[in-house]
Amino acid sequence: MMDGRSSKRPTRLGSFRAKFILVVGGAVLFDLLVSGGLALWNVQRLSRDATLEVGQGLEAASQEYIRTYADSTAAQVSLLLRQVHSDVGTLAGVLQAQIDDPERNSDVGAAIARTSPGSVSLVYDEKGKWSQNLPGSASVVSVWGYLLGPDHRPKPDIQRDLETSAVLDIVAPSLLQHGASKLQMYYIGPKERPIFRTAPYTDQAQTFDRLYSGHNEADFWDFFFPGLYESWQSWAKDAKTRPVADDITQTAPYTDAITGKLIVSFFHPLWTADRQDVAGTAGADITLDQLAQIVENVKVAQSGFGFLAMSDGNVVAINSTGEKTLGLRSASDASGAGALTGLERSLKGSSQPAIAKLALDREQGIQHLLLQQDGNEVPYIAIVKKLPATNLWVSGPARQEAMLLGVVVPEREIQASLYAAQAKISEATNRIVLYQILAILMSLLIVTIAVFAASKRITSGISALAGAAKRIQAKDYSVRVAITSRDEVGEAGEAFNRMAEEISYHTENLEQLVEERTAQIEDAKEEISTLNAQLQRENRRLGTELAVAERIQLMVLPLHQELEEFQALEIAAYMRPAEEVGGDYYDVLKSGNRLKIGIGDVTGHGLESGVLMLMVQSVARALQEAGNTDAVKFLTDLNSALFKNIVRTKIDKHLTLAFLDYDGKEMILSGQHEEVVVVRANGKVERIDTMDLGIPIGLEADISAFIKTREIAFEKGDLILLHTDGVTEAENDAGELFGIERLCREALRMKDQSAEKVVSGIVATLMLFIGSQKIYDDITLLAVRHR
Repeated sequence: MMDGRSSKRPTRLGSFRAKFILVVGGAVLFDLLVSGGLALWNVQRLSRDATLEVGQGLEAASQEYIRTYADSTAAQVSLLLRQVHSDVGTLAGVLQAQIDDPERNSDVGAAIARTSPGSVSLVYDEKGKWSQNLPGSASVVSVWGYLLGPDHRPKPDIQRDLETSAVLDIVAPSLLQHGASKLQMYYIGPKERPIFRTAPYTDQAQTFDRLYSGHNEADFWDFFFPGLYESWQSWAKDAKTRPVADDITQTAPYTDAITGKLIVSFFHPLWTADRQDVAGTAGADITLDQLAQIVENVKVAQSGFGFLAMSDGNVVAINSTGEKTLGLRSASDASGAGALTGLERSLKGSSQPAIAKLALDREQGIQHLLLQQDGNEVPYIAIVKKLPATNLWVSGPARQEAMLLGVVVPEREIQASLYAAQAKISEATNRIVLYQILAILMSLLIVTIAVFAASKRITSGISALAGAAKRIQAKDYSVRVAITSRDEVGEAGEAFNRMAEEISYHTENLEQLVEERTAQIEDAKEEISTLNAQLQRENRRLGTELAVAERIQLMVLPLHQELEEFQALEIAAYMRPAEEVGGDYYDVLKSGNRLKIGIGDVTGHGLESGVLMLMVQSVARALQEAGNTDAVKFLTDLNSALFKNIVRTKIDKHLTLAFLDYDGKEMILSGQHEEVVVVRANGKVERIDTMDLGIPIGLEADISAFIKTREIAFEKGDLILLHTDGVTEAENDAGELFGIERLCREALRMKDQSAEKVVSGIVATLMLFIGSQKIYDDITLLAVRHR
């Protein structure tokens, strides 16, 4: 049809319609017959293949399920152990902090002795010949007979340990109540003073007398844990001797003296302040029930089970069904480790040969085992996972230990689902064959009718399109096709009409469209040029502002000749911002015969940090000129002024800030900043922590309650180093930090040089260490030498 007229032509043998019916109809009918026959044959073949594939897939899925179950259970056990490690580490951290600060340790001990005398007041037991505090305290502390004097009272050094260890009463109850469930937490003193303080309170020494005869006359550590203390001492001398890179040591399961339960103990050694020897230990116990509960709840299929074993094959957790299946025999080993009673239930001693030969030294994935049951060999599937390694003490030196988690399940329970799947596949195959035959017959009928009906509609529309295309070819762009259907032929007709309209329109208006597009492109180019010019001007303006800010910041730093004015001291400094404008501060202020040296670090770097640094410099100089000589009041007033400016300008910044005040005799340190390094003339290096001397500036309106001072001895030949964290936290290409230890070594190496050479030498070493790595933070270093 064309131009609204229809052309009706008879169907001829050589016409398109006849060819369409013969070719398309014959092809479709042939395809249906062939594909239908092949489909029936393929259904049977695929049924067999599907049965095999499903079987393999189910077996693989079952094995993957077992692996996932084992991984999940191993993660639960590891999480419990990590939680206990964390709690023991927390208790050890508190006790270690007390050891590292003897003055605070003494103050805390005296305070607890006053407020809780029951924690440090002991009663001598004539029968046991030991002393112990009475019930009512948060912890029980036992002092063995050989630690008592002739008057049955603790020796003076023992009494001090009693008081200082009472800090356990504050920390342990909270740790016992929260986090991982623990049986008890305790502190044991060093080898020469092994007092035993445990929370909660129990009849501790009485139970030891009942179970461990002779313990009160023997050295505690050698009696109960032979070789463990010596292992820790070797760790103190060389941390690389630790079997696992962790201070926490756990014991093999043993019978607890107090509760009678099977437990595992976790020890964290405490070190002397110089880190050269052992100062005791913090510890916690968990019952084996907690580990066993996780493992014994494992249930794979109907009768699958899990077990937890040491690397030597000793099973520490398994349910009764699993114990019987694996042929394990339980026995108490009274010889144990030291005076402790252990648990013995070994896979290697199993009555099942396959279990006794089970590889335990490495993970081997899924293993197929034949186990004897009622005179028959029953196939089982097993998988063994290694838990993260830890330090283990059994007897003698500590060694590396990685516990094993195993999952065992009968193969017949895994295959039960396979048999069910095969039966369903067979049933489904029969249904498919029947439906396929019916579908082929129905398709033959439908296709025959459809081919005859469609041929007429398709060929009439195609003929009309062919005629219209010939008129377009003859440049008659007014031709249009009449649309009489909404199928694909009708859509082709609509597309043809739109194409004819567009060809006609573009032919008539092509030149005008080209001119309009050209004008639009020219306008866009001009707008882009304008924007580029504006961007270049803005970049130049910002660069100029940053350069001015950088110059202003450098201008307010102390001049070299100002640093040379001090007769008794040599002063040298170095500052390098990470960007154009830095956030580090240092200044040297002189008023009469008094000298004030300041160093600080504003959070972040850039323009805002530089502005805050200039505020600090201005306020500090104003306070110095006003005659403010009190170190605490100086910092308090400076903070007050800066806090108001920070609030007013809405700068979300603050800074650490410390000052050295020197009047020719005394050197006073105040404020919180990085550690102050002092290299004595005799070569001794001191690191002074400033954390307790103040609080960051700009956080609070009034910081007077936080500011403290500390006097530093400063004799002839001594050298003081002040620095910002840009020095110690500088990284090399490998991501390693420069660190405070490296800074101390460099200062010691150059201790006999002038302050200027000390600064330049350390900076040269620092830059060589950084290499090509980007500098991310401002670097400031200041050296003060007593001439």
